This record gives sequence, structure tokens and C-alpha cells, in this order.
Amino acid sequence: MKKLSWFAALFIVVLVLSACGSDSEDSSADDGEVIEWKLGHLSDENHIWHDTSLKFADLVNEKTDGAIEITVYPSNTLGGETDTINAIQAGTADLVISGETLENWAPKAALLATPYAFRDMDHVQKVVEGELGDEIAEEIVEKAELTPLFYLTRAPRNLTSDEPIESVEDIEGFKMRVPNVPLFLDSWDAVGAKPQVMDFNEVFTGLQQNVIDGQENPVDLIQSGALYEVQKYVNRTEHVYSWIYVLVGNEQFEALTDDQRAAVEEAALEAQAYGEELFEDEIEEIETKLEEEGMEFIDVDQDSFREEMIPAIEDSLSEEQFELYEKILDVK
Repeated sequence: MKKLSWFAALFIVVLVLSACGSDSEDSSADDGEVIEWKLGHLSDENHIWHDTSLKFADLVNEKTDGAIEITVYPSNTLGGETDTINAIQAGTADLVISGETLENWAPKAALLATPYAFRDMDHVQKVVEGELGDEIAEEIVEKAELTPLFYLTRAPRNLTSDEPIESVEDIEGFKMRVPNVPLFLDSWDAVGAKPQVMDFNEVFTGLQQNVIDGQENPVDLIQSGALYEVQKYVNRTEHVYSWIYVLVGNEQFEALTDDQRAAVEEAALEAQAYGEELFEDEIEEIETKLEEEGMEFIDVDQDSFREEMIPAIEDSLSEEQFELYEKILDVK
């Protein structure tokens, strides 16, 4: 019931924002033609996100009696995350899996993955399904012109390297890839690393050619990107607990009939439950597989990273972002 109320609140916002638009009964979605949507994401075909996307596509097709067909494009084949979001806004793509990168349109989305803002997965869930999560989602709808359909929690982000990193002293001058998130650049710069923005599909080659020394991501993306072939250590910084959204363009969503929108919402709820089951079953197994591939997990003095990052995080947040950040810290 908690998830149902979260989705109900979000879609009320969508309906309000689209109230001045054209009547859905007059839209092309009601003319009998099959609607073909493209969904792009950065992970490979073996990843939880891809399996969940395929499940969602099947559910949507089933619940709309074949009126909506979703083709899923893994491994950034529609372009990087930012490129896909731009394509959705231009009308050449329709759906994307995205998280903190949305900060570039909706500043509050930075709080999806603020370093050391969340204690654990339970804290993440309480935020995303509560008023603070609604506040972030509403800004994404309004400013990024994307409607969150459902969310998935993520394993904590860890730092990979070819030398063990046990404390903040070990990272001075460390060249590392970060996603296109200003807060990540500021946070890692504060601990003495040399962060640089790079699309995920360029990370393997960047590590192979020594353009970067390491990167940070959850273990599922470390496996999905085959980074075990070019990195030796997973350093348990656990600097970010977060979630990710599956989003559709506002225009694409508003063009549907009322019945089609309801079907997509219902499919989203079922796909979220499916994705969370996969997550719970697979994360521990993924860590075991990474060890079998030769990676070693290193315990890290997380407090040393936290102490150096938090002042930089607070300085880099806008007044509005900082107010939301403090509210997140207070959630029990």
C-alpha cells in the first residue's frame, strides 16, 4: 500500500501538469496505431536493469492489448544517459533509466546519490517513498520533462582500483571516472583524487589504457561492465546508497489515453516488485562472482572519507538542496 500511495501521489502531479494539454481522447494514442517506444539504459544484457526493463515491456504490451510496444536498448546503444534524456526531450527516444544525472535538469535529483547522505537501504526506501521522494520526483517531472514510472534501489557505490585503498590517504592524485554529476566531482576532488567525467561505456577502455586509475559504482555495474578484467580491488567505501528511476517523457506519457496510462502505471508497479526481487537475490551472488574473477574486497576506513567529503558536499549544495539534504539526514 505504501508503494501504491507513492505512485498515486506522483501521477496526480503529472495530471495537474498536463491539465492544460490536449485531451487524451483526441490524441494519436487512440487512433488504433501501435505506439512504439524506445527505452535506453547503460547496463548490459545480463544486468538486473535490463531484465527488469524487458519484464516491464512485456507487462505494458500485455496490459495494453498490444497497443504499446517497448524496445529495450542496453549498453548505451541509444547514446549515454545524458544523450538519451536529450533524445527523449527531442522525441527520438521515449524512456530511460537514470538517477543522479538528472541533477543537470532538476537540481533536487542530486539528492538521489549524495555521498554519505543515506545510512542504509532502509533509509533510502523511507525517503523515496515519503514526502521527500515525492518532492524530488515532482521537480523531475516539471524541470526534466520526465515522469518517473517506478524506482529501483541500488547496491552501495564502491571504488575500484589496481592498488588497495584503505583510507583517504591512499587516494591522493588518483585519476578516476565519475558520472556527469557536479556533486561527485566536488566530493572526490575534496579527498585529493582527480575525478573526471566519462560515459560508462568508455570506462573499460579508459582503465585498459591507463587514462584513469579507477572508478566508482555498485558491484552490479562493476560486473556488468566486466571491470574485473581491468581492476583488481573493490574498496568498500560505500559512499553512496541510492535509487534509480525508470522514466518516460512527459509528452509521450500524456499522449496516451486514460486507460493506457493506467495500464502503464499498473505494469510499473509489477515491474518494480520484480526488479526488487532480482536485486535481493543477485547482489550477494555478484560479489561472489567478482571474487571468483579475481577481485579482492578491501575494508575501508569510511569515516576518513566521510570527514573529508561532507564539508565539500555542504559547500557545493545550493540553499534549496542543502535544506533537502538536512531533511534526509533527519529521516529515522
